[in-house]
Formats: sequence, structure tokens, C-alpha cells
Amino acid sequence: MNNKPATLTEIFLQSKKETLYKQLLLQLNKDFARAGIDVVLQPNLATNDLTKQLVRIIDKTIHHDFSTFLNLLYAIDVSEEKIRQLITKDTTLYIEKVTYLIVFRQWQKVWMRNRYRTN
Repeated sequence: MNNKPATLTEIFLQSKKETLYKQLLLQLNKDFARAGIDVVLQPNLATNDLTKQLVRIIDKTIHHDFSTFLNLLYAIDVSEEKIRQLITKDTTLYIEKVTYLIVFRQWQKVWMRNRYRTN
């Protein structure tokens, strides 16, 4: 991963370019399930719809089941320090940034596994 994607759109475009979009969605599904979030992101989901769905899921989880949100961050291995740096009074912006961190971490896992897998 030479250049860090700066937005969700860039992550999704890069994952599609490298034909890893489906694997990214599978990884999201796997870790959401591990955290106790009952959701299935379909592999043919358009990137705009995926972004909206993820933001909605994160928003709902933060506001209605904070311990599950913390479990999600742990399952995905999002740095506590990065979450602390996001402190803002604008909850919409906070949720968008948390969603980015979650997807970016998942993208790192998928990209690394693909790049260094042994055949």
C-alpha cells in the first residue's frame, strides 16, 4: 500500500482496482459478526450505499449499544489513540471519521493478506 487512501471512496476505488472489494466486504462482515453486530453487507453493494449503510450502523451502535461499539473497535483492531484524536462536538463528523478508521483498518488486513499470501 504505497499511498494511504484519504477517504472511504478512495479505499473502495483502490479495493475494486485490485479486485479486493468483495474480500473487504467479507472482512467487514466477519468482524462485525465477531463484535455482535448482526448485519450482512452484500458483495454487490454499490460504494455509495455501502458508505451510507456503514455510517448508519456505526451511528446506531455508538448511540444505542456503546459496549458493542467498543467490541467492534477491538475486533477490528482500531487504535484507541486514533479514536481519542477524533474527539469533536460534531457527532456526524465523528461518526464519519470512525467509519473511515474502521474501513481503513479492514482494508489494511485484506491488502496485506492478499499481498503476502503464499500460493
